Amino acid sequence: MSQVAIITDSTAYLKPGEAEKLGVHVVPLNIQLGGDRFLEGIEIDSDELFHRLDYGAPYPVSHPPDLAVLEKLYADLHQQTDQIIAIHVSRRLSRTVQVSEMGAEALLGRCSIEIIDSMTTSVGLGILVKAAAKAANAGAPLDDIVRLVRGMIPHIYLVFYVETMDYLERAGRIGKAQAILGSMLNIKPILFMEDGDIIPLEKVRTTEKAIEKLFEFVAEFDNLQQTAIIQCNRHPTRDARNLQQRLIQSFPDLDFPIIQYGPDLATRVGPNALGIVVYEGMTF
Repeated sequence: MSQVAIITDSTAYLKPGEAEKLGVHVVPLNIQLGGDRFLEGIEIDSDELFHRLDYGAPYPVSHPPDLAVLEKLYADLHQQTDQIIAIHVSRRLSRTVQVSEMGAEALLGRCSIEIIDSMTTSVGLGILVKAAAKAANAGAPLDDIVRLVRGMIPHIYLVFYVETMDYLERAGRIGKAQAILGSMLNIKPILFMEDGDIIPLEKVRTTEKAIEKLFEFVAEFDNLQQTAIIQCNRHPTRDARNLQQRLIQSFPDLDFPIIQYGPDLATRVGPNALGIVVYEGMTF
């Protein structure tokens, strides 16, 4: 029996070289700025995106991977294996799952293919992909890997706050009137990933209170396994450092890496969001 091949997309956070090491195949989303499109993680990263925005580029829009790219990838992998698992960004945030399903249609009946909606993104998606790849590399069958990933999904949480509501409004997460009122009152919404969608959880008035809410969210968990702080900058900001220090003091046995989120998530939350990803479950 051939080894299971693992596919994901560019919203998944993987360290440089990690996809190649694990044998994971990554398909890029498209980031549109005006009339130009860029492949996420290949032609544009978050630093370049924010640099362009600082110099007057229009608001960015994220699009799923090109169908032809996925059709070719599935066809190429079918030459090597008859078992493929694709784990993608939440279908509530992107049409990537749907495009992946269309890309696999030609192989249905000739290849065992499972396409999984991760119901998350960024570091959360990366956790799922790495677990699947490690299991595949260890020789686990397709059904066991699918069961593993689906079992992990309910234990991954993402919460963050944003300094501006403009991106949430443009992404259709809140109404225009709510965004204007929030800006006038200097409201910072606390956002939560629930059922694969980004929803407002609470509102605060200061950055200090927002950081306190993030800390309180993490403190509610009894069995933390993996965590990460996500921010817009490549280098840790003061707010990220403050949150990290508070968490380290309370959970000295855990690591709290500070990670830059990618362009796709940036199109939804903007350049000044700070959040934390929690995985509560078994370590793989």
